[in-house]
Amino acid sequence: MNDNNNKDPLHGLTLEAIVNYLVEYYGWDTLGQKINIRCFTSEPSIKSSLKFLRKTPWARKKVEQLYLFSQKSVWKK
Repeated sequence: MNDNNNKDPLHGLTLEAIVNYLVEYYGWDTLGQKINIRCFTSEPSIKSSLKFLRKTPWARKKVEQLYLFSQKSVWKK
């Protein structure tokens, strides 16, 4: 399969890169409001968030969706 034909917008991104981007873009408080999970609202850290998100597919999906939404917002500006 040719990598140039990959249609997945998350291809090549690590979960850590996505979380770091969201924290920088929104901040922990807003991120916790947008995705109300404890790893973002109660003593948040990148390390604890990654640990939780790697074990919890539904939460990871929400994070990925928010990342894609934020990317669309950036391109519209």
